[in-house]
Amino acid sequence: MTKRFIIFTMLLTAVAFLLPQRTLASEAREEAQAEEKAIDPKEIIFEHLGDGYGWEVPFDHHHRIPLPILVWGSDGFHCFSSARVTDGQTYKDGNATFKIAGKDSKYKGKLVEIVDGQEVKPFDISITKNVCALFITVILVIWSILAVARWHKRMGHKAPRKMVGALEVVITFVYDGVIVPTLKDKAQKFAPYLLTVFFFILYMNLLGLIVIFPGGANLTGNIAVTLVLAIMTFLLTNVLGTKHYWKEIFWPDVPLWLKFPIPIMPIIELFGIFTKPAALTVRLFANMMGGHMIVLVLTIIIFIFAAMGPVITGATTVVSMIFSIFMLLIDVLVSFIQAYVFTMLSTLFISLGQENPHEHHDKEEAKPTAPAAA
Repeated sequence: MTKRFIIFTMLLTAVAFLLPQRTLASEAREEAQAEEKAIDPKEIIFEHLGDGYGWEVPFDHHHRIPLPILVWGSDGFHCFSSARVTDGQTYKDGNATFKIAGKDSKYKGKLVEIVDGQEVKPFDISITKNVCALFITVILVIWSILAVARWHKRMGHKAPRKMVGALEVVITFVYDGVIVPTLKDKAQKFAPYLLTVFFFILYMNLLGLIVIFPGGANLTGNIAVTLVLAIMTFLLTNVLGTKHYWKEIFWPDVPLWLKFPIPIMPIIELFGIFTKPAALTVRLFANMMGGHMIVLVLTIIIFIFAAMGPVITGATTVVSMIFSIFMLLIDVLVSFIQAYVFTMLSTLFISLGQENPHEHHDKEEAKPTAPAAA
């Protein structure tokens, strides 16, 4: 009897200790599941990859570095800090009321003016995160080029060292390896644009990989930025194109039946004028956007698996961090490669527009002929 009582007492004690623990564990599990449901991976990814009226503070998703808002409202021009309209707040400046549109609005994430209870999109020229990052990139490009120029102005042909030496190595690599062999005697005419584009894209790519300010803006992952760069190459190619270039488009050297009465080849050549900048736009945009998205997805996986216990969370964290670091290192290489490829293709397209009839004739004569049959 005494033995049974002791066993019964021990069972009651065990249940008394286990019940609260199970309750706490279930509560913790429910809280973790609630946090998991609160996480919207799609929204987080596109928020980091998109533009904004503030710059995210490192490791703090709830605070932003405010940027100036410049907007032309219904009663004139307004200028104020973006801190006044963060977190869904409305700001009244004079007779106009502004706020950042919410998720359910057709102007989601954009600054709107409240007019008679309706959201109206004003003329907005605010300094957003992407605009600010463009200014920073332009300053870095100008500083890089002027640093090399100042060195040679002081030291002549003496080889520079440290950062200036590294910049000159890159300039020489692109100029002597891509521009001169492709454009030949016209290399100096187009080299300023091509070298500027190379460093501009390279710095945008590298700054996008940095988490803290002044990095973090996904400029080359913004199709509007890559489209403008492609349009610049498009204009240089076609506006400065030679007569022979346009003749080869509208009346190419192909059999007559491919040109008349149905202009098959001219249509294809004319269509090719617009596919070249489209290829430049999509190539740069897709490669850089994909790299950023992979790193963000690998990071978000940590929070998604947080509800599955400390063991799985710890293992997922280690694996995600290793792959994230690996992808960042790959992205550093890709940043240089994409800047190089864009410059190389731009050089090639411009060279096609600068081709002359005698150069085309020399190329035809330089082609090796097949050996005569014995």
